Amino acid sequence: MSDGRSQGVTRRGLLGLFAATALIAAPTYGNAFGLLRGAGDIRRIRMSSAHTGEAIDLIYWIDGNYVPEALAEISHFARDYHSNAVKAIDPRTIDIAAAAHRMMDADESYTLLSGYRTAKTNAQLRANTRGVARNSLHMAGQATDLRLKSRSVTQMAKAATACAAGGVGRYSKSNFVHMDCGPVRLWGR
Repeated sequence: MSDGRSQGVTRRGLLGLFAATALIAAPTYGNAFGLLRGAGDIRRIRMSSAHTGEAIDLIYWIDGNYVPEALAEISHFARDYHSNAVKAIDPRTIDIAAAAHRMMDADESYTLLSGYRTAKTNAQLRANTRGVARNSLHMAGQATDLRLKSRSVTQMAKAATACAAGGVGRYSKSNFVHMDCGPVRLWGR
């Protein structure tokens, strides 16, 4: 896949233009979990990667429909950066992160520490890092590890927990929160 830097018009640029237009034209949703909202709203995700230096700012859902091109861009962004392997990120995971971000009323983008992981990457992390699950939902594209400089781990975890839509792990020593769309559960300090 080309990074598009040398091209005049990039897919990312077009998606950004679309997002900016949609943001002006579409009503926004309040500080509530977007999964339970009706038609007439949008969902947006803003992240930068701690490992690749890439950033996204996308509207990925409009009036009750996911935007396939935006979901593909998110999946590429959240790829396993060790191998460049891409797996579709479950939209429910994106919804949880976006809803938590909205509830915190944060202006900054999330920093993505980990999205999709291959089994090989997960095994390597498990061998070298405490707290990595053998059957991690990262391998299914159903989990993200996120950080916000302007919010504490506790604040982020409370917002994600309020969604009541998946697992929330607090990693205070490493300054990040795990959010997934698996069973509702909470762990960490």
